[in-house]
Amino acid sequence: MSKGEWDLGRARGAKAQRRQQQQQQYHAVENTIDFRPTARPKTRPIQLVPKTLNQEQLVLALDDDQQHIVIVVGPAGTGKSYLAMLAAIRALRTGVCERIVLTRPAVGVDDERHGFLPGDLTAKMEPWTRPLLDILREFYPSREIMRMLEDGVIEIAPLAFMRGRTFKNSWIVADEMQNATPGQMKMLLTRIGSGSRIVVTGDVEQTDRTNVNNGLLDLAARLEQQPHDGLRVCHLGSRDIQRHPIIDSVLQIYG
Repeated sequence: MSKGEWDLGRARGAKAQRRQQQQQQYHAVENTIDFRPTARPKTRPIQLVPKTLNQEQLVLALDDDQQHIVIVVGPAGTGKSYLAMLAAIRALRTGVCERIVLTRPAVGVDDERHGFLPGDLTAKMEPWTRPLLDILREFYPSREIMRMLEDGVIEIAPLAFMRGRTFKNSWIVADEMQNATPGQMKMLLTRIGSGSRIVVTGDVEQTDRTNVNNGLLDLAARLEQQPHDGLRVCHLGSRDIQRHPIIDSVLQIYG
């Protein structure tokens, strides 16, 4: 074998060895699970689709930007909170508002007490606003929700700390407001600033306050006696229950 043939063979062998190493590296990468990428953002479209006539009236009110305050009264499972949150998320995504504010009275069921909760205000209120956060998780991954909470795009605002504040360019969702006093309701509604809307939801049949001191009943009665432009009350009933049909029977048992 001449020196030239030997050099050519050695070059071919080295080339084949490099190709084999590249193939091994390729298969190694192919068989490796990459944990670095986070979950893909949920881009589920927002659609407010009513399933009953009463829900249609609610959706029309939520779609009407002239209705600055929408009050929704109805039993459990009728979609009060869900439709309110869908409208808020849609407003945030489309740039109609700059942030979503979540609030509700920190009142336990009957005499139930939960004791001291650690953490800042957001952490303390998280158990109370968890139903609303659960709806957010259908459209955003948990990490994105945490980022929005840190950046103030989503704010959990306890009623007790709202006095003196003004919410501008915000969509405020006030849930479980059958447990608010008339004073708390008045204070909440007067927090609205320019470019903002408030949706108040509640079930007067599941209140932990007396009828005399019930802010939701008081507000609904005032608006029935003296309607005002820009404030709309929507009533949902047992026929509007969408969560599960058995809920209607449960309500009848305890009715």
